[in-house]
Amino acid sequence: MLIRKYENSDLPRMIEIWNEVVEDGIAFPQEDFLNIQTGRKFFSEQTYSAVAVDENNNVCGLYILHPNNIGRCGHIGNASYAVDSKFRGGHIGESLVMDCLEKARKSGFLIMQFNAVVESNYSARHIYEKSGFKQLGTIPNGFRMKDGHYENICLYYIELKEKSNER
Repeated sequence: MLIRKYENSDLPRMIEIWNEVVEDGIAFPQEDFLNIQTGRKFFSEQTYSAVAVDENNNVCGLYILHPNNIGRCGHIGNASYAVDSKFRGGHIGESLVMDCLEKARKSGFLIMQFNAVVESNYSARHIYEKSGFKQLGTIPNGFRMKDGHYENICLYYIELKEKSNER
């Protein structure tokens, strides 16, 4: 599995994978689907957009990295991850998170914060906690699921340190 910066030729698969997660309605806050025009704009406006590709250069997953806020809080990054459902369970998500943390460091982010991790998204929460993220708290009923019921969301963060400063 190789993780690399996305290329324009990756956009159709990236949009397909992104829209699959939106359609599932259990992880991303977005409700609108991307098309080629909105997808091109969306992925190009991120600080960094990456894809995970298999040995045949098939896009299996992706992530986007961007500031969590602006100005005095612009040093805090945020990211979203998506893995094609056919490839889930193969540690692609974990690889995407680790690559993203490195790109976040190189992009000057000092902290990564995730604002809306659905409490029942055990796979994502396991990856984040295994990667060193700490849960800040829970917002009751903070996420409206596709079927209309509400679930709690968990806030996570991790401080990013240069490798030379890590102990």
